[in-house]
Amino acid sequence: MTEQTKTRIPAPLYAAAGAGDLAWQELRKLPAVVSELSDRAVASLKVANDTAGSTATSLKDKAATTDFDKLRSTATASAVHFAQLAQERAVAVYTSLVARGERVVGTGVVEAAEVVNADIETTEEPKAVEAAEAADAASAPAPKPRKRAAARPAGN
Repeated sequence: MTEQTKTRIPAPLYAAAGAGDLAWQELRKLPAVVSELSDRAVASLKVANDTAGSTATSLKDKAATTDFDKLRSTATASAVHFAQLAQERAVAVYTSLVARGERVVGTGVVEAAEVVNADIETTEEPKAVEAAEAADAASAPAPKPRKRAAARPAGN
């Protein structure tokens, strides 16, 4: 059997455990968030009805005077910058999820893995006992064959 040399759990599994714990914590807050968002949506709807006409007129005027070539180059530069920021944040979030997962899982898993490995090693040794039992069975006299019962007539 291949001997296990690595008892540390891989970081992606810790990250998954951390993500699960974080999701559970956030789901517990969900009823309060839904209530708050519902109240804000009602208030925003009232304000939006009042300002929709004036906002549409001002946006139409801005569209007529916009330099789209400059806007395109600015958007490209901004996209590259935001992609780099998103990558840095993703690494930070992943690292925090791994740390959270390590806390959730704890060291008990590593200890349990060591116990399982020790049990596996001890269960592989009894082959010598099986060989001794086979030798004892070979030296014992063979059992006598059993007699078959006579066939009974079919109507009794």
